[in-house]
Amino acid sequence: MVDNVKNSGTVRPMSSNHHGIVVEGLVRTFKGDIHAVDGIDLEVAKGEIYGFLGPNGAGKSTTVHMLTTLLPPTAGRASVAGFDVASQGADVRRHIGAALQEAALDTFLTGREHMELQGGLNGLGRADRTRRGAELLERLGLTEAADRKVGGYSGGMKRRLDLAMALVHGPSILFLDEPTTGLDPQSRSALWDEVERLARDDGVTVFLTTQYLEEADVLADRVGIIDRGKIVAEGTPDALKREIGGDSLEAIPVDPHDIDRAAAVLTRFGEPAAHSPKGAGVRLSQGAEQLADIIRALDDEGIALAHLQLHSPSLDDVFLAKTGRSLEGAGEGDEAAEEPVAA
Repeated sequence: MVDNVKNSGTVRPMSSNHHGIVVEGLVRTFKGDIHAVDGIDLEVAKGEIYGFLGPNGAGKSTTVHMLTTLLPPTAGRASVAGFDVASQGADVRRHIGAALQEAALDTFLTGREHMELQGGLNGLGRADRTRRGAELLERLGLTEAADRKVGGYSGGMKRRLDLAMALVHGPSILFLDEPTTGLDPQSRSALWDEVERLARDDGVTVFLTTQYLEEADVLADRVGIIDRGKIVAEGTPDALKREIGGDSLEAIPVDPHDIDRAAAVLTRFGEPAAHSPKGAGVRLSQGAEQLADIIRALDDEGIALAHLQLHSPSLDDVFLAKTGRSLEGAGEGDEAAEEPVAA
């Protein structure tokens, strides 16, 4: 049973963020005492794009399933569009759209027929669902393929149709669960453009789960990093990257015997940083503006360089700092932790 009552027996009101998403102490436990989601707290403001990062099995999809009312929480509370996911599921569903990992498409129906069907299921009249369907098919670049059976669509076209179906009723909150997995760069970029437009022009709140660091960095106003069911970091991409330090520089001398001398020069400009065995590294105290001074100092010492590389912190660096492992490809053996198991 969902734990949303104080010991006194009175219902504790949740904080308000003007009808975005509010999550407090959310837990989902599966058979075998598997804590797929282990007491997370987060808020997503109206009109914000929130990127939810983590490896397979971290709890991303389980969180989305609870927020979209597909899975009841074991404990904790969540409010979506101002409605409680446990007690007001029908209200939540009226206000959200969802494009989950597996697109629910019928290969024997055309794109236009999918839009007509989805519009009808969401209570739109015939004229409205025809107009809305045509509008979304055009917006997502599917007009020419609208009357073709979906079985002949490419992967990118199917994902765009799935997104169009999620938008047919004009939801205020959109859930996208790894929407670009397996897509080619062009299809991925087209989907990114539409997500940005939805938030910027239509004020749609977007909750985006992804394993792609670039996707979160490009799209998200804020990101939350989840690992083993717990949120380990949250903030804007730039703020999270600043937390782990500024730019670093690696210098690789032409002569391997000059590595120690190069390292001594670099320490004048900051703290030692990670580097390859062939070079020396420094975390720059004042950023990339020191680069010219470093090159002059190395030249003054007669140290010839084979390679000089400036590295800015990435979200992968953030994930590594917070969890001790890299995000890309991590956790592939933990997927079972996200699968519902009947009690």
